[in-house]
Formats: sequence, C-alpha cells, structure tokens
Amino acid sequence: MSCLPPVGLTLLRTPRLGDARGWFMETYSEIWAEAAGVRVRFVQDNQSFSAAEGTIRGLHYQRPPHPQAKLVRCVRGSIMDYAVDVRRGSPTYGRHVAVRLTADGGEQLFVPVGFAHGFITLEPDVEVAYKVSDVYAPDCDGGLVWNDPQIGIDWPLPPSGAVLSDRDRALPALADFHSPFEYDGRPMELLPPL
Repeated sequence: MSCLPPVGLTLLRTPRLGDARGWFMETYSEIWAEAAGVRVRFVQDNQSFSAAEGTIRGLHYQRPPHPQAKLVRCVRGSIMDYAVDVRRGSPTYGRHVAVRLTADGGEQLFVPVGFAHGFITLEPDVEVAYKVSDVYAPDCDGGLVWNDPQIGIDWPLPPSGAVLSDRDRALPALADFHSPFEYDGRPMELLPPL
C-alpha cells in the first residue's frame, strides 16, 4: 500500500530583491512551483478589484469537465483567503483552511481541484490576481454560500458587514450540495510556508 502525500494546499513565498528603487519578485516559475508540489499547467490569469472592506468573493469552484486549480495572490491590500474541502468521501469534507495574503508580503496560496475557494477583503481598494488551470466555463461554474454554519468560517467582517454579489448570496448550502469531486486518498493539510 502506498502512502499518498497530503493534498497540496500550499502557501508560497518568493523572495523580493530590493534596492533604492523598490523591489522585484518572480511571481511564478514552473521550476520553483513544481519543487513546492504545485504540478499543474496554468492556462488563464484573472484579476479582481474590490472597492469596499468586507467584500466577499466566494465560495466558488468549477466542476468537471473544466475543474480549476488556482494560485492566488493579493496584489494590493490584504485578504483572508479560504479553501473548503468539497471532495466526496474526504475525512475533512466541509472543513476549511484560512490564510492571510497581503500585497506587502507577497504570499500566494495554491488551491487544488476539489476545493471551493473564497476570500474577504480586509481593507478598501483590494486587488487579487490568480492563475487557473482551466479556462472559465460558465456551465461548470458553481459555489457554496459564504455563511454556511456547517462550514463554519469565522469571517473577519467589518462593522458595516459583508459586501456580496446577488449570485453569492443565493449559492446553496453544503447540505444541499452534490459534489462532483471525489476524494483521491490524500488528506487535506496546509503545508508550511517555504
């Protein structure tokens, strides 16, 4: 019997080279990504802007035949980023991990296929950029409601409350979700930063 490694929810940090002008960093390299366990081909880059603090985007996934793994980073401001295990049969089904991503820190979170993903902005005027492993396919787009008590995310809401799209407010709860993702035998584990 072979022991599979934990599923690759991976927090990545790449060095910044600074001088009097500012800094430079390599945001993605197939070589260091593969060395960190990120072994997917990215085919599309996306970027979002959120004007208000407390903006929630998620919890989203894209089902087969166009499932998406994501490499997420905050390019302006800061977010709390969440990944929820939605792999049928997983011992951690419905559980989540949370990581703070900041433009100043340059952290990136790799979210594999089989996880719903979402984030909340921790300040105004936040931009998030992410790579995905398959193209956007509207017929495969799906999600779970952000405040599902079964998932139990403790969102750091500002006093003004959450800012959500009408679509995200109407997403189903985990109890009403029939996952298209199967557990592959790899447990969910957030790997330590590099």
